[in-house]
Amino acid sequence: MKYLLLVCIDPSLEPDVRPGEMDRWLERAGEARLLGSELGSPSDGWTVRLRGGKPFVTDGPFAETKEFVGGFDILECDSREEALEIASAHPVARFGAIEVREFGSD
Repeated sequence: MKYLLLVCIDPSLEPDVRPGEMDRWLERAGEARLLGSELGSPSDGWTVRLRGGKPFVTDGPFAETKEFVGGFDILECDSREEALEIASAHPVARFGAIEVREFGSD
């Protein structure tokens, strides 16, 4: 099963990633991690909505929230428990949140 990890960051909190910590997490995730990346700032993104058959594009995030998605990882794991274990070891989980969502089965 594949799992999407959404790395959510609260900009009001000070990031606390220690040197080498991300490398250790990548090593821990190993071959289960298929892909991952940081994302650009929400203020540099766009939101597209279709209203009355017409597209409306606005600058910035899709919703006014305190937290924002700062990155993602895609895992392929044998179980939900394995995905949650890997997510709980992510360095950002200490000061942000890691949202885990299942998708696809191929």
